[in-house]
Amino acid sequence: MESLSSEQHRLAGEQRTRRLRILGLDAAEAEATFDRVARLAASFTQSPLAMVNFINDERQMFRGMYVPTSSPEDPVDTDGGGIPFDLSNLAREAPGDYGFCPHVVAQQSQLALDDVFDYPRFKGNPLVNDLGVRSYLGTPLRDNTGLVLGTVCVADFQPRNWDAKIRQGMQELTETLLSEFKLRDSLLAQQQELFAVFDGAPFPIMLTEGPDHLLRYANGKQGQAFGMVPQFSPARHVLPGLDKIGVFNAMDDALRMGRTTTLPQVSLRTYDSPAPQDFSFLCTPVRTSPSAPFKGVLTVAMNTTGQGYGGAESQAFAANVQQRFEQLGGGALSDRMPGR
Repeated sequence: MESLSSEQHRLAGEQRTRRLRILGLDAAEAEATFDRVARLAASFTQSPLAMVNFINDERQMFRGMYVPTSSPEDPVDTDGGGIPFDLSNLAREAPGDYGFCPHVVAQQSQLALDDVFDYPRFKGNPLVNDLGVRSYLGTPLRDNTGLVLGTVCVADFQPRNWDAKIRQGMQELTETLLSEFKLRDSLLAQQQELFAVFDGAPFPIMLTEGPDHLLRYANGKQGQAFGMVPQFSPARHVLPGLDKIGVFNAMDDALRMGRTTTLPQVSLRTYDSPAPQDFSFLCTPVRTSPSAPFKGVLTVAMNTTGQGYGGAESQAFAANVQQRFEQLGGGALSDRMPGR
């Protein structure tokens, strides 16, 4: 298959990045589902190295990884070539142009290199010098919409013959992840219903993710009061007025401690009122299932200048939202930003 042009490559990278953000996969975090697929790939192909690699427009993220170990219980046979490098602390991310996986994504087809040294184009790749890789097999990882998000790949430290049976097996193994993407999309649809409740709320609400507080969602009242900002932007930087009065410090505490924090009775100017308004901010850590770690913060701003809403009412609202998130199970946060 012919490779994409530079402009097509750029646009594809932007589309892929947005899709990964929507699915909650745009970070170099280990995930059991993908680690399991990497181990299966290593076992099936008898390869010492395997990865499930997602690639955005800047970097590669190995959310699934299998690397050689010295454990006697290790089912993968690594005899014959040895392990020339200690890979026990191999990072789960790499630059966007590192290795062979970016070539698989660019050409959107499987890439089999029996011996990297037979290909001048690939022989000088840093992966060869850094890890001692001599052979590689990468398969495009497509989601349920057909978009290539990355690769499922295996590599060896010696030349290999990636025959038709192995290549087909890798293709079939990669396709088992379609159910994972379908599940995430199903959860996103359920989350849309939850956010529809937020859309009509008479007080500002925003949902952020991670320690950088990437803005996942904001209702219309949030934009009217504090300003409309791009989705997926670092909220602390794009909402300096809230940062100045300590809202994001309270959000930091909620995420770190795993419990609701409150910033009571602070005054600030809003876009929808000529006079300063008094607010009480309630920051509730959010997880998508009872056993999952807290990854997000739901922040509700109650206007206490006028009639507003009391503390008990806001606490009940936050508790109800937390319960609804946990009922949804695992998955990504929503790709919805009303008013944008």
